[in-house]
Amino acid sequence: MELAFIPSPSRGVLHLGPIPLRGYAFCIIIGVFVAVWLGNRRWIARGGRPGTVADIAVWAVPFGLIGGRLYHVITDYQLYFSEGRDWVDAFKIWEGGLGIWGAIAFGAVGAWIGARRRGVPMPAYADAVAPGIALAQAIGRWGNWFNQELYGKATDLPWAVEITSTADGRVPGTYHPTFLYESLWCIGVALLVIWADRRFKLGHGRAFALYVAAYCAGRFWIEYMRVDDAHHILGLRLNNWTALFVFLLAVLYIVLSARMRPGREAVVEPGAETAAGDAGSGGEKEAEAAAADDADHTDAEGKTDSPDLTKAPGTAENTRAPEDSADTEDAQDAEAVKDGADSAKKG
Repeated sequence: MELAFIPSPSRGVLHLGPIPLRGYAFCIIIGVFVAVWLGNRRWIARGGRPGTVADIAVWAVPFGLIGGRLYHVITDYQLYFSEGRDWVDAFKIWEGGLGIWGAIAFGAVGAWIGARRRGVPMPAYADAVAPGIALAQAIGRWGNWFNQELYGKATDLPWAVEITSTADGRVPGTYHPTFLYESLWCIGVALLVIWADRRFKLGHGRAFALYVAAYCAGRFWIEYMRVDDAHHILGLRLNNWTALFVFLLAVLYIVLSARMRPGREAVVEPGAETAAGDAGSGGEKEAEAAAADDADHTDAEGKTDSPDLTKAPGTAENTRAPEDSADTEDAQDAEAVKDGADSAKKG
């Protein structure tokens, strides 16, 4: 008998009148907001404009959802097109089923369109949003908990997840909470990318590639623990091979990019520096105003209306500071000594 386990919710949807509130959808939405929020902070820190990340996300998020769903339906087509299945279920995204590989690939296409419209370099944008994407995945995985899906092998560990549903051939019991493992791993990936970006000043897409490589490393062993139906190739699940292939591509990109384009982008969004200067504290404008005032005080012959040092001390015209007066007296003393030396030569 298990002494402790993670209970699953009795249902993954609540109804507010005729409106269904689904836990899976809420996790996806919260994850998107977190990704945009963190990405915006990192983008501004890199010298970009506020709001650019959200504007591009308007393109990236819908593309990502479509791509994620397509990957899931294509790789698990038997769930929707085999005998006894209803193909209409392929459109019921709220019931779960998003492939991260398709989501990132299609999301990148949407982001590229948005970035191109804003004149923003895609690699710099990807670097800014990489940790946020990892956190979005960490939050989104809890949607699988609401749906009682994507768990691992049976176990009696204290942190096992209890499955009570019998839908789609599920067997009630306690299993490895692979959704939790992946959620924690994604949080670690986000922290790793943030640290590495600060430590090594990653640029030109290398922070994003690090996120991809780190995620794939964790996904490989987590995928190996899952027991849900999947296609196998040479004894490994399809997603294991995908993780391995994408991991190698990400590492190769990091190596080649570091050699061909070291450092990071100096400018990530054209015109952002000018906009920031216009919206700043006004220090530069004050300096320009002061310079303009000095120019107004200059007469047509190029002389400035500086105080007349020939006026008697204490008069209104002699407004030089005491330090300036002392310097003037020293200069006059030096001139007197020079005149005395010239007179001595003549004598």
